[in-house]
Amino acid sequence: MLIGGYQPCSLCDYPGHVAAVIFTQGCNFRCPFCHNGALLPAAAPAECLVPVEDILDRLRHRRGQLDAAVVSGGEPTLHADLPDLLARLKTLGFATKLDTNGSQPAMIRALLRDKLLDYLAMDVKAPWATYDAVTGVHAPTEAIRESMALLARSGVPHAFRTTWVPTLLSRDDLAAIRGAIPPGSPYHLQPFRAAAALDPRLRHAV
Repeated sequence: MLIGGYQPCSLCDYPGHVAAVIFTQGCNFRCPFCHNGALLPAAAPAECLVPVEDILDRLRHRRGQLDAAVVSGGEPTLHADLPDLLARLKTLGFATKLDTNGSQPAMIRALLRDKLLDYLAMDVKAPWATYDAVTGVHAPTEAIRESMALLARSGVPHAFRTTWVPTLLSRDDLAAIRGAIPPGSPYHLQPFRAAAALDPRLRHAV
């Protein structure tokens, strides 16, 4: 697994937990508002990557100070060895949270089946009709719908979320997204970090 970044402590990435955040390298979307542009390419120079064993060693020594680990990205579900990483995190005693764009339901299904996740957060980027424009790719909306259904019936704590960029999503769009969220599932908006947006034209968006 390629790890493009590591945050040793976060109080806001996993509700109710003090967590480390592991950022996987590579994403299959190219959302113009993305603030983690360096993590998008599937490969990166070796000096920009963090060895998995180094991260696990750091976490091993921080048991008692941290109680959770978040795997974010990039898009973690693109990595075939994601289950192994999560299993090792759980062996160390950490609660595990996954951040995902929902494009890989087979991986999500396997992680849920093997009880490797304690919390999932899934981004819902746009109304279905404009998903391609907002993600910058031909988005697999049927796969994303399948992932939404998997989360909703999983029994595992989860939340759906949308980054609201007013120049890309209207209030009517937000209402349409909210209408697609499975009944009973939490949903919230995320702040847009304009200064770091992938598309420079959005960096001064209000």
